[in-house]
Amino acid sequence: MIKSQLHYSEEVKTLNVRSDAFPERGYIPTKNTCDGENVNPPLEIINLPPDTKSIAVIMEDSDAPIRACVHWIVWNIPPVEKIKEHSSFGIEGLNDFKKFHYCGPCPPSGSHHYHFKVYALNELIDLKEGASKIELEKTMSLHVIAFGELIGIYKRAM
Repeated sequence: MIKSQLHYSEEVKTLNVRSDAFPERGYIPTKNTCDGENVNPPLEIINLPPDTKSIAVIMEDSDAPIRACVHWIVWNIPPVEKIKEHSSFGIEGLNDFKKFHYCGPCPPSGSHHYHFKVYALNELIDLKEGASKIELEKTMSLHVIAFGELIGIYKRAM
């Protein structure tokens, strides 16, 4: 389990998150990694509450050696049921690779687990591009109305 800075203000509903690219706890296609095109996989969001004003996504490697490694941070995505592959709508934060965009799985060794955490929010988040995961979590903590997660696995061919 990845530790989070989030402390919700009310009961949070459950989102179901899945992808046409890989099943829950299945292998992420090479296309969506550093060994391929390095583009985000498509995500489908089920049970989005009707009062959702925006969506945020945080993608992390929970098997990184020191702490979870942040690969993608994006918020103020319009409330959609599908985030398309290689999409870039919303505002993106600074990941642990010092980039403002999706950086796919690229584990140095072994199989790693990648958590695509999806948050439905009751308002737009007032943060500038380049904010960190901690800043996003702190700012959105009182606005999360639903949460879901999809976990994928990747192991590089060496």
